[in-house]
Amino acid sequence: MNSSLFNNPRLLADIGGTYARFCVEVAPNNFSHAASLTCADHADFYSAVTSYLSGVMGTLKGEIKHAAVAIANPVAGDLVRMTNYHWTFSIEELRQRLALDNLVVVNDFTALATAVPRLPAAQRRQVGGGTVVPRSVIGLIGPGSGLGVSGLIPAQDGWIALGTEGGHTTFSPHDEREVAILRYAWRYFDHVSFERLLSGPGIELIFCALSERAGNAPRELKAPQITRLALDRGDEICTETLEVFCAMLGTAAANLAVTQGAFGGIYIGGGIVPRLGQYFDQSPFRRRFEDKGRFAGYMESIPTFVITAPDATLIGASALLADQLHALDASDGSAILAQIRRGLPSLSRAEQKVAKHILAHSRLALNAPIGQIAEAADVSQPTVIRFCRSLGCEGLSDFKLRLASGLTGTMPITHTRVTGDDSMLELGAKVLGNTAAAILQARDHLNRETMDRATRLIADAPRLDIYGVGHYGSVATDAQFKFLRVGVPAVAYTDTRLQALSADLLNPQTVVLVVSGSGRIAELLDVAEKAKERGATLVAITQSQSPLARKADLALIVDHVEDIATQVPMISRILHLAMIDILVVGVALQRGAVQKAQCSAATQTLDEAKPHYSVPRPLSGGLGVSVAGTLAHLTSYSS
Repeated sequence: MNSSLFNNPRLLADIGGTYARFCVEVAPNNFSHAASLTCADHADFYSAVTSYLSGVMGTLKGEIKHAAVAIANPVAGDLVRMTNYHWTFSIEELRQRLALDNLVVVNDFTALATAVPRLPAAQRRQVGGGTVVPRSVIGLIGPGSGLGVSGLIPAQDGWIALGTEGGHTTFSPHDEREVAILRYAWRYFDHVSFERLLSGPGIELIFCALSERAGNAPRELKAPQITRLALDRGDEICTETLEVFCAMLGTAAANLAVTQGAFGGIYIGGGIVPRLGQYFDQSPFRRRFEDKGRFAGYMESIPTFVITAPDATLIGASALLADQLHALDASDGSAILAQIRRGLPSLSRAEQKVAKHILAHSRLALNAPIGQIAEAADVSQPTVIRFCRSLGCEGLSDFKLRLASGLTGTMPITHTRVTGDDSMLELGAKVLGNTAAAILQARDHLNRETMDRATRLIADAPRLDIYGVGHYGSVATDAQFKFLRVGVPAVAYTDTRLQALSADLLNPQTVVLVVSGSGRIAELLDVAEKAKERGATLVAITQSQSPLARKADLALIVDHVEDIATQVPMISRILHLAMIDILVVGVALQRGAVQKAQCSAATQTLDEAKPHYSVPRPLSGGLGVSVAGTLAHLTSYSS
């Protein structure tokens, strides 16, 4: 696949709470077959997509293999559950049902933010003064069915789009009239966010509040009716409603500007403001935007723009899809494919056959049964299972989920290169950004069953021996303190001589936790061998396909590789510490639940035996120590 060529048309969609807009990109930024469907006419998103496709497929040249969906909803993981509508879907399941190679699903304002640097001057209109500072942060806000908020941060030769839910920040009134509106909204909502008022439903809420304040009888007018009457000056309360709405938007936009330091400007999109035309330019929006007291001068320098491009969100979705396809081309697949390539020399000859088949036919492997994969690779079915487990997967189905996530994920995770020209501020931002990206990638590859089993083993262990050397010795020591705090008898061994002596004392009741970045340290492999000989249970936090991972009863995979010959491990050590934290919190919760159940059973026994006695509440530190108390001890320890 070469994503730089449009060998096939691409499906683009912009999904809101009311309408689902579709088009087909037949060439770069060449959109055709545009259609807008009413969400209420379709039971779910799949039926809306298929309804659209059924009307255009006969006229397209080529089969649609790639699609991008911008949706008015946070997107974090595979399951998408719309906030302002009842549609729910799995990204991977939808991709399979539509027979797509790639499906990118992103927040609609992330897509809109991505489009902003690509908009020509004719597709935006400046409101008020201010001058853009090149390569500065750009803010984005837009009322529609809800209130979208995003931003763009300059990064080397491109931009990083922020996926936020800033519309849910708490509304702050500016004057007595807005205080009255807030009080009215409090009757119906415990928390009044900016989105409650700066949206289509928000216009209706403001109208009702102002009608009551004016002593008028209630009228049921929808947002489009209120807006039209206001623009035509046909109703006093409607006119006041739109005036207040624009002023409130000025406050929200100003808050966004000072929060982000958006000297690249604040851009206004969504389905409402672009339709207001010149009215918005004369509204209280810009005056309110600059009304920041001592910061008035600061605000005057920041320009504000209305996005007038009708297809801006689709332009952004197209760009994100192109970036995703380019990243897949450049990496030739997903993170798990990179794992396979790195570990290929350490695999057995039979497992190498499976690896080479997967690398050559990764997409076919997604839907192939185990027998078909084994036959194609000329190996046995158990060999396929061993290959999957060498990657830290429970089996073939778990491997396919991870492979599918990498090949069809929602957004690529990138690593930003540090250069000698970076200032200390840029260097710090890149180091933290790279660490955060690695943590998010590790989160997406956690194996639930393996984590559950490891947590149960450690929680039930009468003795936990922890081994680590060199740069990871500090991780082992950290683990000892944390496990001791939640009641697990734990000891850390970081000296190789003590490790050899202690390994001779292992027994079948001992759980051994070995922490190793490479999984190839000879002394730790000796400990693993002795643990196996003496019947101890071996849990390893290490790299996939390493000798240590193969020896372990349970391997918790951390696959961020760093060259320890040229640098001190940084990100990988943080990932190992994070894995320890997951286990500690899991053990604390499990032990707390068990103790609570034991306490409850003891209480019931006493009640039945002596019903005239009352049983006092267990004291902290006794049999009935609470989960909250355990976690309080855990979080009080700073690593």
